Amino acid sequence: MALTVRGTILQTPDPEVLEVLEDSIVAVDDSGRITSVGPAGPDARADVELPATQVLLPGLIDTHLHAPQWPQLATGLDLPLERWLFEYTFPLEARYADTDFATRVWDSMVPALLARGTTTVVYHSSIHESATLALAEACIEHGQRAFVGRVAMDHPGGTPEWYRDVDAAAGVAASHQSAEAIQALPGAGQRVRPIITPRFVPACTDALLQGLGELAVATGIPVQTHCSESDWEHQYVLDRYGHTDTRALHGFGLAGDHTVLAHATHLDDDDRGLLVAVGAGVAHCPLSNAYFANAVFPARRSLAAGLRIGLGSDVSGGPEPSMLAQCGHAVTASRMLQDGVDVTAPATDRGVAESRIDITTAFWMATAGGAELLGIPAGLLTPGRVFDAVAVAVERLSDLDDWDRTFEKLVRASSVTDITHVWVDGREVSPS
Repeated sequence: MALTVRGTILQTPDPEVLEVLEDSIVAVDDSGRITSVGPAGPDARADVELPATQVLLPGLIDTHLHAPQWPQLATGLDLPLERWLFEYTFPLEARYADTDFATRVWDSMVPALLARGTTTVVYHSSIHESATLALAEACIEHGQRAFVGRVAMDHPGGTPEWYRDVDAAAGVAASHQSAEAIQALPGAGQRVRPIITPRFVPACTDALLQGLGELAVATGIPVQTHCSESDWEHQYVLDRYGHTDTRALHGFGLAGDHTVLAHATHLDDDDRGLLVAVGAGVAHCPLSNAYFANAVFPARRSLAAGLRIGLGSDVSGGPEPSMLAQCGHAVTASRMLQDGVDVTAPATDRGVAESRIDITTAFWMATAGGAELLGIPAGLLTPGRVFDAVAVAVERLSDLDDWDRTFEKLVRASSVTDITHVWVDGREVSPS
């Protein structure tokens, strides 16, 4: 049904711009699209009228999350990436052969993310078709916008024998079948969509990468994978192919328009140029990078190069599912990159100049930037876009807090208990 919501809107149409629309009414049609946004006026009435103690934000977009890793959130972060996968993560993901177990996890995870204001997620699932389909069904049931990808992986040196595709042909076939099954789900439409998901180069044979690239081209289904995440993974690809992860993925047809490349901390300028040219982009996962990437992603430099960038939690490599919290982590990471971390080095040599971003830029990545990366009409509350939105309680001290200061406090300090309403496609989904 059609909907009108009245309140003050805070959003970031540009990485450098905070837009404040005080006491405005958003009108939404039956399909969930915004038809108008304008001043309320003295006699205006709306279906939902937010009090002065709440503001309206665009829904938050998580461009990289490993759904099967939800049960190990905030645990097991003591090992380097290559050991963490084999000792903790692959054994957990193998359990999703049990679809009942998978469904219990999904029915806990999806509402928990919605309650944190995450209206869109790009999910890595497991290798299991049934568990992946159940994840898509959970997103439909609970009302979340999602890209759901069955993970493909077959390399005998990069995966355990008890958790991988039988061979490349089987991996491509299962990925295709999974995508078709998701597209056929009642209620999926454009809100819950498949995404082709080779885990990353070390877990995939050339035949699997080539087959998935051909599948992406033939079907037009978008792609997600990891790219140049850590010293180990980046060097592995250089040793295997003699060129970077970006070049390898592009050669296999896996780096195109709206491709989501997670982490990408070790990109060089040529890599960035190629990704800009083809329309691919990066899921920047600032907290996870602190544990596994061996580097800080240069967000400011990459934005200046024209690269599409969204923000990702990387659950469970990132032990924090809140995208508002991830905004703060992105700012912190950029400050550490600029100022450096080794006190024994001279201050002039310690960091990378012009690397800082602020909360406005970070929030843009978590909303409009993520929408641009994914090619979806979300991320802003403006006519023509979908009404994916979050209402958040704020405390303003009138003699201190202008809107810039209020926005920074809101993004940095809000918790799940401060989120009062969440809408996806104009439908309230959590909480009520």
